Amino acid sequence: MARRLAERLGAQLGQPVVVENKTGAAGTIGAAEVARARPDGYTLIVAVSSSHAIAATLMRRPTFDPVKDFAGVAVIGTVPMALAVHPSFPARSLQEFLRVVRDAPDGLNYGTSGAGGIAHLSGELFVREAPGIKLTPVHYRGASAALQDLLANNVPIVMDTMASIAEPYRSGQVRILAVFAGQRSPYLPDLPTAREQGLPGVVSNTYNAILAPAGTPAPILATLNGAVRAALADPAMQTFMAANLLDPYPDPTPERTMAFIRSELEKWRPIIRALGLTME
Repeated sequence: MARRLAERLGAQLGQPVVVENKTGAAGTIGAAEVARARPDGYTLIVAVSSSHAIAATLMRRPTFDPVKDFAGVAVIGTVPMALAVHPSFPARSLQEFLRVVRDAPDGLNYGTSGAGGIAHLSGELFVREAPGIKLTPVHYRGASAALQDLLANNVPIVMDTMASIAEPYRSGQVRILAVFAGQRSPYLPDLPTAREQGLPGVVSNTYNAILAPAGTPAPILATLNGAVRAALADPAMQTFMAANLLDPYPDPTPERTMAFIRSELEKWRPIIRALGLTME
């Protein structure tokens, strides 16, 4: 996404936009570097849920504040999480799923991409919002490993992003019972949300958002915001987003961007702390 966006931003701004990978620690190494950068609009970050909603809370010694150290440019889009089961699972709706889980004496297991990741936390959010059920997370080394075990019916349930499970769903290899979004995906409109099936609080997604260092002047943020909006309006970019099931974010102003970052942080912080999860 960053590279596709950079190409179009360069055309909008009339100068090269270079993507520099700063890997490690769930994106917090790169985030800390941007937080310390000069607030002149020349250093930005593609913030994601792992860096700005989860890891920032997990860290014992935070190297940045995900809100105070950044200024919003624009939310590019979101990808909702979803609950998927093997086709042999005896439920075809979320309410049937809840009955099956409640009837299981020891509950059921669900696969995740790893402890403390968005899939794990989505499962914990789901359990909080659906009283009387027991779901135990089984943590894999990545989303693909969890999905492979779901396809093999070694684990009956997986929490994953729509982008990861869309193709297995289309080919009939998995059944998606609920999308964790505020409204149905424009790309798979036949799939109901958890909200419309009686669990209004189950809203969970990954996201891409462009942020600048705190203190970046408002006129610079406005210029960057306009460039991002123009880039996202490009038909080729829209095709790319659709292929990756990235839902456009409505009216992504700088102010709405930071409000979104704050809301995501506030959603996951109490769950992370209740679980006692930490990272160095």
